[in-house]
Amino acid sequence: MRILVVGAGATGGYFGGRLAAAGRDVTFLVRAQRAEELKRAGLVIRSPRGDLTLRDVKTIQAGDTAEPFDLIVLSCKAYSLDDAVKAFAPFVGPDTAILPLLNGMAHIDTLTEQFGTARVLGGQCVIAATLNAAREIVHLNDLQSITFGELAGGSTERARAIDATLQGAGFDVALSDAVLQQMWAKWVFLSTLAASTCLFRASIGEILAAPDGKRLIEGLLSEGRAVSAHNGYPLGDDFVARVSDTLFAAGSPLTASMLRDVENRSRIEADHILGDLIRRGGAAQHDDARVSLLRLAYNHLKAYEARQAREA
Repeated sequence: MRILVVGAGATGGYFGGRLAAAGRDVTFLVRAQRAEELKRAGLVIRSPRGDLTLRDVKTIQAGDTAEPFDLIVLSCKAYSLDDAVKAFAPFVGPDTAILPLLNGMAHIDTLTEQFGTARVLGGQCVIAATLNAAREIVHLNDLQSITFGELAGGSTERARAIDATLQGAGFDVALSDAVLQQMWAKWVFLSTLAASTCLFRASIGEILAAPDGKRLIEGLLSEGRAVSAHNGYPLGDDFVARVSDTLFAAGSPLTASMLRDVENRSRIEADHILGDLIRRGGAAQHDDARVSLLRLAYNHLKAYEARQAREA
C-alpha cells in the first residue's frame, strides 16, 4: 500500500516516520524547505517510545507528478486545509482513501465535497508532539494512537486492509465501526478544554482554584454535549465519567494547545473548534438574547484574532 503523508510536522512526521521505519511505503508531501531539512538531517523523532532517525526519506512537492496513492494521511491545521487539498488533489485516484486526523467536523464537509464521500474516512489521533528548534519531532508523553473508520459505519474490506497496514508500526491503532461518534466525543472534550483554558488564560488546575471555575467547565461541557446530541451523537454518563478525570483534576497543569498558540501569538483554530460547534448547535446557540459560554469563549478568541490581524 502506497501511503502519502501530507506534511512532515509534529503529527504527520511522527506517524509517517513510524510507518516508514516499520517498512511501509511512505512518501511525505512537503514544501521545499522541509524537503531540504529532511535531506540534510533526516526525519528525527525524540520519544519516550524510542528515538528514531530516518535517512533518505521519500518526499514529493506540490506540482510534482506521481501515480495516485492508495492512502493519504492528512494532519494539517484546519486553517491550512484548503492549501493542503490543492497540494494533494493531483495524487488522488479512483481508489484512493483519504484519512484526515484533524479535530472537529468541518474538514469532513470540505473533503467529501471535494473528493466524494466514498474516498473519505473518519479519523482522529491522540498525540502531544512538537517541532524543536532543530526541526526534530519531540513526542511529549506516552500517548500515540490513531482511530479511524468508514464514515457510514461498519467494517469494509478497504478499512480492514488499511488497519492491517497501520498495525505493528509502533503506535496504537483502532479500527472503529462508529468513528463519527468517537470524533464527536473528542470534539466536545477538546472544545471544553480549549474554551475554558483560553477564556481564563490558565491551566485546568488554576481554573478549578477559582470560585466558579468548576461550574464554568461543567457549563461548557454541558453545552458541547447538547450540540452533539442535537446532531445525533448523544454523549452519556460514561463519556462524562471518562473526561472528568482530566477536566476536573485538581492541580492539573493541563492546557489546550490552542492556549499555547495564543501565548505564542500564533494562528489558532477558533473557527474550526468552537465556531463550527456553535454553528451546528441549532437555534439556541444563535439566539442573541442568550450569550452561551461557548459563544463567550469563541468571541474572546475572535478578538484575539482581530488584534493579531491589526498588528500584522
